[in-house]
Amino acid sequence: MEERSNAKRLVIFNHKGGVGKTTLTVNIAIALAKEGKKVLLVDADSQCNLTSYLIADEVVDDLLDNSDLDSGRTIWSALKPIAEAEGDINIIEPFQLEGGNLFLVPGDIRLSEFENELNDFWGQCSLLRPKGFRGTTAISRLVNEISKKIDADYVFFDTGPNIGPLNRAILLDCDYFIVPAACDLFSLRALKTLGNTLVSWINDWTQLTKLAPTEIYLLPGKPAFLGFIPQRFRIYRGVVAKQHSGFLQRIQKEVQSQIVVLLRKIDPNLAKGRISEFKLGEIKDYGSLVSDSQQHGVSIGAATIGTPEQRGHASTSFAAIATSITKRISEVEV
Repeated sequence: MEERSNAKRLVIFNHKGGVGKTTLTVNIAIALAKEGKKVLLVDADSQCNLTSYLIADEVVDDLLDNSDLDSGRTIWSALKPIAEAEGDINIIEPFQLEGGNLFLVPGDIRLSEFENELNDFWGQCSLLRPKGFRGTTAISRLVNEISKKIDADYVFFDTGPNIGPLNRAILLDCDYFIVPAACDLFSLRALKTLGNTLVSWINDWTQLTKLAPTEIYLLPGKPAFLGFIPQRFRIYRGVVAKQHSGFLQRIQKEVQSQIVVLLRKIDPNLAKGRISEFKLGEIKDYGSLVSDSQQHGVSIGAATIGTPEQRGHASTSFAAIATSITKRISEVEV
């Protein structure tokens, strides 16, 4: 069986849209890269927001126009042989971004075609057919080869806002997941379904792997909860605005009851630590700095607008979260 790479695989995941998953992913990855860590970003969302954030529009257009070719370099280029039953994954060359420590597997709108096949692959796993396991693990095996090649320390997946078969395959491949939560009722409601969905995925995959053919590559199937990140709250005179302060407390309670408690029933190692340790940091509402950073393909701290104090605050906040992530991983793996 193929050996899994040493890179820690993470996803910032919440099936609710508009919680800033892509922005968090990019800025945390950049902060880790500045610390000297090699980070592989995998755009596993057919909307390609992560790719559009980091690569110029004309380059993205060229990538999408040529992703069907043997020389294609998007995630679809890698998965096309599996999706069309023509062979196994095609190992592509990732984009090395400015600074040298950040790498990207670009997204593709045609990734939705691969997602359509994933339900069939899952069903074939139930029938113990190797083809089903090869299809279900295709992204994992792709990431495995690329992360080995670049000697990555971390892999971050960017995903779409849903609980479909593509995100199931990604979550079950991850070592850890982080939950972003905006200060609104919709985020609180999403937490109530997130935990139950993960429990279902983990239990289903556990049963499938018990019957899997020997010597076949399998997803680990044990994504551990690393923590949560409240964000997009407003600051008024140095403190959290009144309308958002109550949400911060409620988010912590929902995380405990709807994620931590449920995962611990399966395996205590899936949610290790005290509730206070699960908060990895917090990101206030940076307003127009976010859109400016996306427009220029840089971190919020490197935006071209705003005051030096605002940009410095953003850089410090994401650097602190990056440190919290590395610290939490070292603690839970003891």
